[in-house]
Amino acid sequence: YGTALGIVRSAHAQGKVALLWVDETRPVMQGSRLTAWECVRDGIPHRLIADVVAASVMARGEVDLVVTGADRIAANGDTANKIGTYALAVLAKHHGVPFYVAAPFSTIDPAIASGAEIVIEERDAGEVRRVGPQQTAPEASPVYNPAFDVTPAGLIAAIVTERGVFRPPYGF
Repeated sequence: YGTALGIVRSAHAQGKVALLWVDETRPVMQGSRLTAWECVRDGIPHRLIADVVAASVMARGEVDLVVTGADRIAANGDTANKIGTYALAVLAKHHGVPFYVAAPFSTIDPAIASGAEIVIEERDAGEVRRVGPQQTAPEASPVYNPAFDVTPAGLIAAIVTERGVFRPPYGF
């Protein structure tokens, strides 16, 4: 199995997944375009939600833990992942929900001291101004559309890799 969904698949095989909340992951919709389809294929019970619904389901006590991936991990444990991951980690911390990151060990970059050194790519403004082919905002509206954000290590319960589980303080 892969990383974040691999953990879910493994837990599901052991009968430990009652329900997986799947964030749609705007603006590129990886959650609805990829994860939801994989859950259907694998028979994993899930419910697809708009990204902003995560706060409500956490507030109602319907989330036991959060597992996300990471595209890059700094030496101090800060992680860069799809935009919205940082907000999800803040919500999890506020609601006392453990927040885990699952990623290949090769994602860890010991040459990067902290997330402040990770360059964040900005994506096309059209992804925010449109839903599919439908224009939803004026072309004249300025857009800020970062592809990733950085989650500080202090919000992460552990980082799970194929080489083991790492907890703060991280000593990769």
